[in-house]
Amino acid sequence: MIKHKNVLLVLGIIFIASNLRTPLTAVGPLVSDIRSDLGISNGMTGFLTTLPLLTFAVLSLPSSKLGTKIGNELAIFLSLIVLIAGILLRSAGGSAALFAGTFLIGTGIVVGNVLIPSIIKQKFPEKVGLITSIFSIAMSLSAGISSGMSVPLANDLHWGWRQSLLVWILVAVAAIIFWLPQLYHRERAVKVAKPASTANSVWHSSLAWQVAFFMGLQSFLFYCFIAWFPAVLQSHGLSMATAGWLLSFFQIIAIPAAFIVPILADRLNDQRGITAIFCLVYFMGLLGLLLSKNMILLTTSVALMGVGGGACISLAFTFIGLRSSNGAQAAELSGMAQSVGYLLAAAGPIIIGYLFDYTQTWTSSIVVWLIITLLLLYAGLGAGRNRYIFPMDEPKQSPN
Repeated sequence: MIKHKNVLLVLGIIFIASNLRTPLTAVGPLVSDIRSDLGISNGMTGFLTTLPLLTFAVLSLPSSKLGTKIGNELAIFLSLIVLIAGILLRSAGGSAALFAGTFLIGTGIVVGNVLIPSIIKQKFPEKVGLITSIFSIAMSLSAGISSGMSVPLANDLHWGWRQSLLVWILVAVAAIIFWLPQLYHRERAVKVAKPASTANSVWHSSLAWQVAFFMGLQSFLFYCFIAWFPAVLQSHGLSMATAGWLLSFFQIIAIPAAFIVPILADRLNDQRGITAIFCLVYFMGLLGLLLSKNMILLTTSVALMGVGGGACISLAFTFIGLRSSNGAQAAELSGMAQSVGYLLAAAGPIIIGYLFDYTQTWTSSIVVWLIITLLLLYAGLGAGRNRYIFPMDEPKQSPN
Protein backbone atom coordinates (compact mmCIF):
# COMPACT_ATOMS: atom_id res chain seq x y z
CA MET A 1 0.00 0.00 0.00
CA ILE A 2 1.04 3.61 -0.61
CA LYS A 3 1.54 5.57 2.61
CA HIS A 4 -0.80 8.48 3.27
CA LYS A 5 2.03 11.03 3.18
CA ASN A 6 2.88 9.92 -0.37
CA VAL A 7 -0.65 10.22 -1.76
CA LEU A 8 -0.12 13.85 -2.80
CA LEU A 9 3.13 12.90 -4.51
CA VAL A 10 1.39 10.12 -6.45
CA LEU A 11 -1.38 12.53 -7.48
CA GLY A 12 1.28 14.98 -8.63
CA ILE A 13 2.99 12.25 -10.66
CA ILE A 14 -0.36 11.38 -12.26
CA PHE A 15 -0.96 14.96 -13.39
CA ILE A 16 2.62 15.40 -14.58
CA ALA A 17 2.27 12.18 -16.60
CA SER A 18 -0.95 13.53 -18.12
CA ASN A 19 1.08 16.34 -19.69
CA LEU A 20 3.93 14.27 -21.12
CA ARG A 21 2.06 13.13 -24.25
CA THR A 22 -1.23 15.08 -24.43
CA PRO A 23 0.06 18.30 -26.08
CA LEU A 24 1.72 16.16 -28.78
CA THR A 25 -0.82 13.39 -29.39
CA ALA A 26 -3.53 16.01 -29.95
CA VAL A 27 -1.69 17.11 -33.11
CA GLY A 28 -1.78 13.88 -35.15
CA PRO A 29 -5.48 13.82 -36.09
CA LEU A 30 -5.29 17.51 -37.05
CA VAL A 31 -2.25 17.37 -39.35
CA SER A 32 -4.41 17.65 -42.48
CA ASP A 33 -6.10 20.80 -41.17
CA ILE A 34 -2.78 22.29 -40.06
CA ARG A 35 -1.10 21.48 -43.37
CA SER A 36 -3.97 22.96 -45.40
CA ASP A 37 -4.27 26.07 -43.25
CA LEU A 38 -0.57 26.91 -43.18
CA GLY A 39 0.42 25.46 -46.55
CA ILE A 40 3.27 23.28 -45.29
CA SER A 41 4.55 20.05 -46.88
CA ASN A 42 4.30 16.49 -45.56
CA GLY A 43 7.98 16.67 -44.68
CA MET A 44 7.47 19.83 -42.62
CA THR A 45 4.39 18.29 -41.03
CA GLY A 46 6.55 15.35 -40.00
CA PHE A 47 9.05 17.81 -38.55
CA LEU A 48 6.25 19.20 -36.37
CA THR A 49 6.25 15.85 -34.56
CA THR A 50 10.02 15.46 -34.77
CA LEU A 51 10.85 18.85 -33.23
CA PRO A 52 9.82 17.85 -29.67
CA LEU A 53 11.79 14.64 -30.01
CA LEU A 54 14.91 16.54 -31.02
CA THR A 55 14.30 18.76 -28.03
CA PHE A 56 14.04 15.67 -25.82
CA ALA A 57 17.31 14.35 -27.25
CA VAL A 58 19.23 17.60 -26.74
CA LEU A 59 17.83 18.53 -23.33
CA SER A 60 17.52 15.15 -21.58
CA LEU A 61 21.03 15.27 -20.13
CA PRO A 62 20.76 18.93 -19.02
CA SER A 63 17.40 18.08 -17.44
CA SER A 64 19.04 15.38 -15.35
CA LYS A 65 21.70 17.87 -14.20
CA LEU A 66 19.06 20.53 -13.50
CA GLY A 67 17.24 18.15 -11.18
CA THR A 68 20.46 17.46 -9.33
CA LYS A 69 21.26 21.17 -8.99
CA ILE A 70 17.94 22.70 -7.92
CA GLY A 71 15.96 19.62 -6.94
CA ASN A 72 13.65 17.45 -9.02
CA GLU A 73 10.50 19.04 -7.62
CA LEU A 74 11.41 22.65 -8.48
CA ALA A 75 12.76 21.63 -11.88
CA ILE A 76 9.46 19.98 -12.78
CA PHE A 77 7.47 22.98 -11.53
CA LEU A 78 9.46 25.35 -13.74
CA SER A 79 9.04 22.99 -16.69
CA LEU A 80 5.26 23.21 -16.36
CA ILE A 81 5.44 26.99 -16.70
CA VAL A 82 7.47 26.58 -19.90
CA LEU A 83 4.93 24.02 -21.14
CA ILE A 84 2.04 26.44 -20.62
CA ALA A 85 3.93 29.16 -22.50
CA GLY A 86 4.50 26.75 -25.38
CA ILE A 87 0.85 25.73 -25.62
CA LEU A 88 -0.19 29.39 -25.72
CA LEU A 89 2.37 30.32 -28.37
CA ARG A 90 1.59 27.31 -30.60
CA SER A 91 -2.00 28.50 -31.08
CA ALA A 92 -1.16 32.20 -31.31
CA GLY A 93 -0.32 32.66 -34.97
CA GLY A 94 1.16 31.18 -38.13
CA SER A 95 3.82 28.58 -38.86
CA ALA A 96 6.57 30.42 -36.94
CA ALA A 97 4.47 30.46 -33.76
CA LEU A 98 3.46 26.83 -34.38
CA PHE A 99 7.06 25.59 -34.45
CA ALA A 100 8.33 27.94 -31.71
CA GLY A 101 5.49 26.89 -29.41
CA THR A 102 6.14 23.24 -30.20
CA PHE A 103 9.79 23.71 -29.21
CA LEU A 104 8.76 25.19 -25.86
CA ILE A 105 6.30 22.33 -25.33
CA GLY A 106 9.09 19.83 -25.91
CA THR A 107 11.32 21.78 -23.50
CA GLY A 108 8.63 21.62 -20.83
CA ILE A 109 7.90 17.94 -21.33
CA VAL A 110 11.49 16.67 -21.34
CA VAL A 111 12.10 17.55 -17.69
CA GLY A 112 9.20 15.40 -16.54
CA ASN A 113 10.24 12.62 -18.91
CA VAL A 114 13.69 12.46 -17.34
CA LEU A 115 13.05 13.25 -13.69
CA ILE A 116 9.85 11.34 -12.90
CA PRO A 117 11.62 7.93 -13.21
CA SER A 118 14.29 9.26 -10.83
CA ILE A 119 11.63 10.43 -8.35
CA ILE A 120 9.93 7.03 -8.54
CA LYS A 121 13.19 5.20 -7.84
CA GLN A 122 14.13 7.62 -5.07
CA LYS A 123 10.78 7.89 -3.29
CA PHE A 124 9.36 4.42 -3.99
CA PRO A 125 12.36 2.06 -4.27
CA GLU A 126 10.27 -0.97 -3.31
CA LYS A 127 7.33 -0.06 -5.55
CA VAL A 128 9.01 0.87 -8.83
CA GLY A 129 6.65 -1.36 -10.83
CA LEU A 130 3.43 -0.14 -9.19
CA ILE A 131 4.20 3.59 -9.41
CA THR A 132 5.52 3.18 -12.95
CA SER A 133 2.22 1.48 -13.80
CA ILE A 134 0.24 4.41 -12.43
CA PHE A 135 2.51 6.83 -14.29
CA SER A 136 2.14 4.90 -17.56
CA ILE A 137 -1.64 4.66 -17.28
CA ALA A 138 -2.01 8.39 -16.73
CA MET A 139 0.24 9.07 -19.71
CA SER A 140 -1.56 6.62 -22.01
CA LEU A 141 -5.10 7.57 -20.96
CA SER A 142 -4.58 11.29 -21.37
CA ALA A 143 -2.82 10.76 -24.70
CA GLY A 144 -5.71 8.63 -25.97
CA ILE A 145 -8.33 11.15 -24.88
CA SER A 146 -6.53 14.02 -26.57
CA SER A 147 -6.23 12.08 -29.84
CA GLY A 148 -9.91 11.20 -29.85
CA MET A 149 -11.15 14.67 -28.95
CA SER A 150 -9.00 16.75 -31.30
CA VAL A 151 -11.15 16.44 -34.43
CA PRO A 152 -14.54 16.82 -32.66
CA LEU A 153 -13.29 19.93 -30.88
CA ALA A 154 -11.89 21.39 -34.08
CA ASN A 155 -14.72 20.48 -36.46
CA ASP A 156 -17.89 19.57 -34.57
CA LEU A 157 -17.57 22.52 -32.18
CA HIS A 158 -16.04 24.69 -34.94
CA TRP A 159 -13.11 25.68 -32.75
CA GLY A 160 -10.52 25.10 -35.44
CA TRP A 161 -7.17 23.39 -34.88
CA ARG A 162 -5.73 26.27 -32.83
CA GLN A 163 -8.40 26.25 -30.13
CA SER A 164 -8.54 22.45 -30.22
CA LEU A 165 -4.85 22.36 -29.28
CA LEU A 166 -5.14 25.25 -26.83
CA VAL A 167 -7.68 23.49 -24.62
CA TRP A 168 -5.01 21.13 -23.24
CA ILE A 169 -3.50 24.03 -21.33
CA LEU A 170 -6.08 23.19 -18.66
CA VAL A 171 -4.28 19.90 -17.97
CA ALA A 172 -1.00 21.75 -17.48
CA VAL A 173 -2.60 24.24 -15.09
CA ALA A 174 -4.07 21.35 -13.09
CA ALA A 175 -0.61 19.76 -12.90
CA ILE A 176 0.86 22.94 -11.42
CA ILE A 177 -1.84 23.01 -8.75
CA PHE A 178 -1.31 19.38 -7.77
CA TRP A 179 2.49 19.70 -7.85
CA LEU A 180 2.68 22.78 -5.59
CA PRO A 181 2.75 20.76 -2.32
CA GLN A 182 6.00 19.11 -3.45
CA LEU A 183 7.79 22.47 -3.39
CA TYR A 184 7.42 22.69 0.37
CA HIS A 185 9.49 19.59 1.06
CA ARG A 186 11.67 19.41 -2.00
CA GLU A 187 15.21 18.05 -2.03
CA ARG A 188 17.86 20.21 -3.62
CA ALA A 189 19.79 17.28 -4.99
CA VAL A 190 19.61 13.54 -5.34
CA LYS A 191 21.33 12.64 -2.10
CA VAL A 192 22.41 9.12 -2.90
CA ALA A 193 25.81 9.58 -4.45
CA LYS A 194 27.15 7.05 -6.89
CA PRO A 195 30.59 5.62 -6.32
CA ALA A 196 33.40 7.72 -7.74
CA SER A 197 34.66 4.78 -9.80
CA THR A 198 31.42 4.69 -11.74
CA ALA A 199 31.38 8.37 -12.71
CA ASN A 200 30.28 8.81 -16.31
CA SER A 201 30.51 5.06 -16.91
CA VAL A 202 26.86 4.94 -17.93
CA TRP A 203 28.11 5.84 -21.41
CA HIS A 204 30.38 2.79 -21.35
CA SER A 205 27.71 0.36 -20.20
CA SER A 206 26.37 -1.97 -22.89
CA LEU A 207 23.28 -2.50 -20.75
CA ALA A 208 22.62 1.25 -20.62
CA TRP A 209 22.86 1.40 -24.40
CA GLN A 210 20.39 -1.47 -24.72
CA VAL A 211 17.96 0.39 -22.45
CA ALA A 212 18.51 3.50 -24.58
CA PHE A 213 17.86 1.66 -27.84
CA PHE A 214 14.74 0.04 -26.40
CA MET A 215 13.51 3.48 -25.32
CA GLY A 216 14.37 4.93 -28.71
CA LEU A 217 12.86 2.22 -30.89
CA GLN A 218 9.55 2.10 -29.03
CA SER A 219 9.47 5.91 -29.21
CA PHE A 220 10.29 5.73 -32.94
CA LEU A 221 7.17 3.62 -33.45
CA PHE A 222 4.94 5.61 -31.09
CA TYR A 223 5.68 9.02 -32.59
CA CYS A 224 5.43 7.69 -36.13
CA PHE A 225 1.94 6.50 -35.25
CA ILE A 226 1.03 9.81 -33.62
CA ALA A 227 2.13 11.69 -36.73
CA TRP A 228 0.97 9.38 -39.52
CA PHE A 229 -1.35 6.67 -38.21
CA PRO A 230 -4.53 8.66 -38.98
CA ALA A 231 -3.31 9.13 -42.55
CA VAL A 232 -2.53 5.39 -42.84
CA LEU A 233 -6.02 4.55 -41.62
CA GLN A 234 -7.58 7.05 -44.02
CA SER A 235 -5.78 5.23 -46.83
CA HIS A 236 -7.80 2.17 -45.75
CA GLY A 237 -10.98 4.14 -46.49
CA LEU A 238 -11.72 5.52 -43.01
CA SER A 239 -12.89 9.07 -42.37
CA MET A 240 -10.63 11.55 -40.57
CA ALA A 241 -12.81 11.41 -37.45
CA THR A 242 -12.85 7.58 -37.41
CA ALA A 243 -9.09 7.50 -37.91
CA GLY A 244 -8.70 9.88 -34.98
CA TRP A 245 -10.82 7.66 -32.75
CA LEU A 246 -8.91 4.56 -33.79
CA LEU A 247 -5.70 6.37 -32.83
CA SER A 248 -7.38 7.07 -29.50
CA PHE A 249 -8.40 3.38 -29.27
CA PHE A 250 -4.79 2.39 -30.01
CA GLN A 251 -3.68 4.34 -26.94
CA ILE A 252 -6.55 3.47 -24.61
CA ILE A 253 -6.38 -0.28 -25.32
CA ALA A 254 -2.74 -0.01 -24.20
CA ILE A 255 -3.77 0.92 -20.65
CA PRO A 256 -4.26 -2.60 -19.19
CA ALA A 257 -0.85 -3.69 -20.48
CA ALA A 258 0.71 -0.41 -19.34
CA PHE A 259 -0.61 -1.12 -15.84
CA ILE A 260 0.07 -4.84 -15.52
CA VAL A 261 3.43 -5.19 -17.27
CA PRO A 262 5.57 -3.00 -14.94
CA ILE A 263 4.14 -4.77 -11.88
CA LEU A 264 4.92 -8.18 -13.39
CA ALA A 265 8.34 -7.01 -14.56
CA ASP A 266 9.18 -5.77 -11.06
CA ARG A 267 8.34 -9.18 -9.62
CA LEU A 268 10.51 -11.07 -12.11
CA ASN A 269 14.25 -11.48 -11.75
CA ASP A 270 14.58 -11.44 -15.53
CA GLN A 271 12.34 -9.47 -17.91
CA ARG A 272 13.42 -11.02 -21.22
CA GLY A 273 10.47 -13.38 -21.49
CA ILE A 274 7.79 -10.78 -20.90
CA THR A 275 9.58 -8.40 -23.27
CA ALA A 276 9.63 -11.00 -26.04
CA ILE A 277 5.92 -11.76 -25.65
CA PHE A 278 4.79 -8.16 -26.06
CA CYS A 279 7.23 -7.31 -28.83
CA LEU A 280 5.79 -10.22 -30.81
CA VAL A 281 2.25 -9.04 -30.06
CA TYR A 282 3.30 -5.65 -31.44
CA PHE A 283 4.72 -7.33 -34.54
CA MET A 284 1.54 -9.32 -35.17
CA GLY A 285 -0.54 -6.15 -34.93
CA LEU A 286 1.61 -4.40 -37.52
CA LEU A 287 1.51 -7.45 -39.77
CA GLY A 288 -2.28 -7.35 -39.55
CA LEU A 289 -2.25 -3.65 -40.43
CA LEU A 290 -0.28 -4.51 -43.56
CA LEU A 291 -2.73 -7.25 -44.57
CA SER A 292 -6.06 -5.97 -43.20
CA LYS A 293 -8.83 -5.48 -45.75
CA ASN A 294 -11.87 -4.92 -43.53
CA MET A 295 -12.82 -3.00 -40.41
CA ILE A 296 -12.89 -6.02 -38.08
CA LEU A 297 -9.35 -7.14 -38.97
CA LEU A 298 -8.14 -3.55 -38.93
CA THR A 299 -9.56 -2.94 -35.46
CA THR A 300 -8.04 -6.20 -34.20
CA SER A 301 -4.66 -5.17 -35.59
CA VAL A 302 -4.90 -1.78 -33.90
CA ALA A 303 -5.77 -3.51 -30.62
CA LEU A 304 -2.71 -5.78 -30.85
CA MET A 305 -0.52 -2.80 -31.66
CA GLY A 306 -1.95 -0.90 -28.71
CA VAL A 307 -1.33 -3.76 -26.28
CA GLY A 308 2.22 -4.26 -27.55
CA GLY A 309 2.97 -0.54 -27.59
CA GLY A 310 1.55 0.03 -24.11
CA ALA A 311 3.64 -2.81 -22.71
CA CYS A 312 6.81 -1.58 -24.41
CA ILE A 313 6.58 2.04 -23.30
CA SER A 314 5.97 0.87 -19.72
CA LEU A 315 8.91 -1.52 -19.94
CA ALA A 316 11.13 1.29 -21.22
CA PHE A 317 10.48 3.37 -18.11
CA THR A 318 10.55 0.32 -15.83
CA PHE A 319 13.98 -0.68 -17.15
CA ILE A 320 15.33 2.70 -16.00
CA GLY A 321 14.36 1.89 -12.42
CA LEU A 322 15.22 -1.80 -12.45
CA ARG A 323 18.60 -1.45 -14.12
CA SER A 324 19.77 1.22 -11.62
CA SER A 325 20.40 0.75 -7.91
CA ASN A 326 19.42 4.20 -6.57
CA GLY A 327 17.86 7.53 -7.51
CA ALA A 328 21.12 9.10 -8.67
CA GLN A 329 21.81 6.25 -11.08
CA ALA A 330 18.20 6.31 -12.27
CA ALA A 331 18.51 10.03 -13.09
CA GLU A 332 21.76 9.44 -14.99
CA LEU A 333 20.40 6.43 -16.88
CA SER A 334 17.15 8.26 -17.62
CA GLY A 335 19.00 11.26 -19.05
CA MET A 336 21.30 9.10 -21.15
CA ALA A 337 18.59 6.70 -22.35
CA GLN A 338 16.19 9.46 -23.31
CA SER A 339 18.85 11.60 -24.94
CA VAL A 340 20.01 8.74 -27.15
CA GLY A 341 16.57 7.20 -27.45
CA TYR A 342 14.74 10.31 -28.56
CA LEU A 343 17.50 11.22 -30.99
CA LEU A 344 16.77 7.88 -32.63
CA ALA A 345 13.01 8.42 -32.36
CA ALA A 346 13.24 11.89 -33.89
CA ALA A 347 14.16 10.39 -37.24
CA GLY A 348 10.89 8.45 -37.40
CA PRO A 349 8.21 10.97 -38.43
CA ILE A 350 10.51 12.70 -40.94
CA ILE A 351 11.61 9.42 -42.53
CA ILE A 352 8.05 8.19 -42.81
CA GLY A 353 6.83 11.54 -44.20
CA TYR A 354 9.47 11.63 -46.91
CA LEU A 355 9.08 7.91 -47.59
CA PHE A 356 5.40 8.47 -48.35
CA ASP A 357 6.19 11.51 -50.50
CA TYR A 358 8.57 9.29 -52.50
CA THR A 359 6.45 6.13 -52.79
CA GLN A 360 2.92 7.54 -52.46
CA THR A 361 1.98 4.42 -50.49
CA TRP A 362 1.96 3.52 -46.81
CA THR A 363 2.97 -0.11 -47.45
CA SER A 364 6.67 0.71 -47.34
CA SER A 365 6.18 2.55 -44.04
CA ILE A 366 4.47 -0.43 -42.44
CA VAL A 367 7.34 -2.68 -43.59
CA VAL A 368 9.80 -0.28 -41.91
CA TRP A 369 7.73 -0.46 -38.70
CA LEU A 370 7.83 -4.27 -38.81
CA ILE A 371 11.63 -4.19 -39.06
CA ILE A 372 11.86 -1.70 -36.20
CA THR A 373 9.73 -4.02 -34.04
CA LEU A 374 12.21 -6.86 -34.57
CA LEU A 375 15.07 -4.53 -33.58
CA LEU A 376 13.02 -3.55 -30.53
CA LEU A 377 12.82 -7.21 -29.56
CA TYR A 378 16.59 -7.56 -29.89
CA ALA A 379 17.26 -4.50 -27.71
CA GLY A 380 14.69 -5.65 -25.16
CA LEU A 381 16.30 -9.05 -24.75
CA GLY A 382 19.46 -7.22 -23.72
CA ALA A 383 17.77 -4.61 -21.53
CA GLY A 384 15.72 -7.28 -19.77
CA ARG A 385 18.72 -9.07 -18.26
CA ASN A 386 18.91 -9.25 -14.46
CA ARG A 387 21.79 -6.80 -14.14
CA TYR A 388 22.55 -3.23 -13.07
CA ILE A 389 24.24 -0.69 -15.34
CA PHE A 390 27.25 -0.55 -13.03
CA PRO A 391 28.88 -4.03 -12.71
CA MET A 392 29.86 -3.56 -9.05
CA ASP A 393 26.17 -3.28 -8.09
CA GLU A 394 24.87 -6.80 -7.77
CA PRO A 395 21.28 -7.28 -8.98
CA LYS A 396 18.64 -8.52 -6.61
CA GLN A 397 18.27 -12.27 -6.55
CA SER A 398 14.66 -12.39 -5.44
CA PRO A 399 11.50 -10.57 -6.51
CA ASN A 400 10.57 -7.33 -4.76
